[in-house]
Parts: sequence; structure tokens; C-alpha cells
Amino acid sequence: MGDGRQKKDMEAAGVLELYELHYSDLLLLSSTSPLPEEGEERVERIKKTIMETLGPTGPGLLSITGVPKASILRQRLLPLARKLALLDHDRRKHILKEHNLGSDVPLKNPDRNVSSFAMQLKYAQALESAVVKTNNGPRCNSNLEPAHMDDNNNEVTDSPENEFENLADTFRELGYCMMELGLRVAQICDMAIGGQELERSLLESGTAKGRLIHYHSVLDNLLVKASGRRKGSTKKQAYCEKNQVLLSRSEQKQSKCCNLITNGNEVGSSGNKGNLWQQWHYDYGIFTVLTAPMFLMSSQLTENTATDQFPVSCDQDCACPTGHSYLQIFDANKNDAFMVKTSSESFIIQVGESADILSRGKLSSTLHCVRRPPYFENLSRETFAVFLQPAWSKTFSFSDYNVHHGMSGHHSSNEGNGHTELDFNEAAQDIHKIVPPLSSRLKDGMTFAEFSRETTKQYYGGSGLQSNS
Repeated sequence: MGDGRQKKDMEAAGVLELYELHYSDLLLLSSTSPLPEEGEERVERIKKTIMETLGPTGPGLLSITGVPKASILRQRLLPLARKLALLDHDRRKHILKEHNLGSDVPLKNPDRNVSSFAMQLKYAQALESAVVKTNNGPRCNSNLEPAHMDDNNNEVTDSPENEFENLADTFRELGYCMMELGLRVAQICDMAIGGQELERSLLESGTAKGRLIHYHSVLDNLLVKASGRRKGSTKKQAYCEKNQVLLSRSEQKQSKCCNLITNGNEVGSSGNKGNLWQQWHYDYGIFTVLTAPMFLMSSQLTENTATDQFPVSCDQDCACPTGHSYLQIFDANKNDAFMVKTSSESFIIQVGESADILSRGKLSSTLHCVRRPPYFENLSRETFAVFLQPAWSKTFSFSDYNVHHGMSGHHSSNEGNGHTELDFNEAAQDIHKIVPPLSSRLKDGMTFAEFSRETTKQYYGGSGLQSNS
């Protein structure tokens, strides 16, 4: 199918405003302490809504609001993603090593659209500073306390000279906070399902993976390519002059678009590679916990002869003109794509395929992509994600689980009312072609390590469905 027809379908994408769970309710619902009798009905109602939202009839993701110090940590960490991405390679390598960070993308590739900086986060360290309550029950959540951060320091004060000084500490602090959110959601789901499979699987893994992610703007890509070249001053000057013109034209164009884009249905774009920062896929862990994204708009191009780079100064936090996160999901129950909308102070909890499997389909994994905002070429996207997954040795069983599901409707063979591929609109069929079905990647008795390797292979391997994406 051509890009034009797909563009027509995707531009009609609706908007999904996520169900919001307040942090105080998260603490209440995940507690093992007896509830006041007058509050039981409300708590049960919230639990039911959570399971419906994360289950096979819901979108598979929700947001958590009211988390202490979420705003300050987000504003400290997220802008560093872009700064790291545009650094000279040698300096960046030194900083990453100093802060015990790595990357799972080839940072030497000048054509990359995404830069990612990763660290393993240990549950033991996330929990050790929490106050252990006395008289706690047998559940692991007795080790969890609400996020404890110093509320006296609520301003970002990093100067350019030491802007990376607290990188690792901020990375860990925000990561541990997000791990707590994921653990508490797992506890709530376990209570509804029965047993402690999800929580135990997370804690047995020992670690979660944090990723600080920068989605490049068009100008960022130009800067990355330029920083990798050693040019004479004349060529460098010509390059700056050329891109000053490009930047000026782009900003004029974007200024006009700011006044035009007011309808939420105009957020879509065709699903071809150039209009996506990240292709359609399922996360294969248990939960992915995400900050609301931050958008940075390029505002000035200057030459830095000391570092042989062409850095761009940006607004620290530029509200996306359309008000959307540009995380887009495909809802198989509605046979449609939806752009996710959430508040800037919230965290998103997204269900992965391992949770789908371990819950025997009580939770539903989320098919999603990340889109580039149309018209805004100098807008970059920053986010922080923590991937909560089982231990690599965790074994998956098909007992009471229908592995033949996915975009064609969750558990359609049991309920008899799922979509077939012929029911899909044309854009959905194109998505289906590049997402390998779970049944082809998961075999009974596989470990999580084997499942993750097979999943990566079928998406991105030499003959993978997205090997050229």
C-alpha cells in the first residue's frame, strides 16, 4: 500500500486521554494495611478501573499523577538527553564512563534519529533507603515507602560548567522513583489476579533498565553529522551560514503552523520511516514506566570553535504545539490508532508482552510507536524510560494462555468476536506487516532471555521485519 493511503488513515487518528491514577491512591491500593470500611467501595472501584484499563478491553496503559518531586527531577534530567546527544564523541564517551552510563544505539552513526543513554538500576539499591515498617505482612511491598526526596530544594540550578555533575545521581533518583511506581502497579494487579507472579518476577530479576532518550529534530541530525567532520574554518563558516538560513526559514514555517494546528485530529502523519521516530512494536518486558515527554525547540545556531561543534540553544521546555505526547498506540478492540495525551507532570505505565503472558491475558500489551510532529522540523523530544522485566532465566508457559493473539484482537479465539486481518483498515494492515506476531516469537518453555533474543531477531535481525527501519 502506498504512503498516501496510509497517511489518510493515520491522519484520522483519534486522541486518547489516559486514565489518571493519583499517587496517593496508588499508595493506598498497594498497601496491605486494613482499609477504613467507608473507603472500601471506592478502592474496589479504582482497582476495577485499573484492571479494565490495563486489560484486554482497555488501551494497556495509564498515567500516574501527583508523584512528589516528579517535576523537578524531570526538568533536571530530560534536557541532558539532547546535550549528551550533540556532544563531541570523545567528550561524551568520557562523561558516560564517569557516570556509569552506556548506550544501546550506535552513537557513532551520524544518521541516527534517536540517541539513548542507559544504566542498570538495582532493586536492592532502590529499596535500601526506604524505611522498613514494623508489623508488615509477608508481601514484598512492605519494603516500599513513598518517594522520599528533599522538598526544600525545588529549583534547577545547574550551571553550564557543571551541567553533567549530577547526571548519574538524578538518573538513579528518578529511576528508583519510577521503579517504585511499577512495583506498586504490579502489586495491585497481583491482588486482582491472585498470587504474586508479577511482583515476584520483577524482584527476582534484580535490576531494571533505565534509558534517557533523545529523539532528534531535523536540525539535530545536521549538527550530529557536522560534529563528526573535521573541516576548515571556511567550510565551517559556510556551513553555519547555510544552516542559519535553513533555521530561519524553518522557524518562520513553524510559526505559521503554530496558528494552524489547533485540531487534535491533525496530529497524524503517514507511517513511513521518515515520519516516525520509532517504528511500531510491543515492549517485551513486564511494564515500561515513562516520564511525560519534554519537547525542545531550536532557537539559535552558533558556532563553537573550541569543541568544533555547532550547538543550538533551546527553550528548556517547549510545550508541544498540538498538546500531544506523540506516543501513538493501536487499539485492536477499536481497530484504530490513537495519539496519547497526558499531563507534563505525569508518568505513564505501559504493559509489555511478559505481563500479558504471566497474567494469562488479564493484562494486555500495548502496540505503539513514536511519531514525529508534522511541520515542526526543529522540535526534538526527550523522555526517560525504565523497563521492568523478568529475570533472564524466567520460564514462560502457555498454560491457560492463548498465544495466538495480538493485533487481531486479544483472545479472539476464546471470545469469538475478535477482528481478523481482513477487518483492519489499510493503515492497520501495514502495521501488521512489520510487527512479528507473538506466536512466531514465543515457544512454550522459553526463558525470557530466549524470548527477548528471538523478538529482537524478528524485528531487527538480518531478515527481520524492521531490519531496514
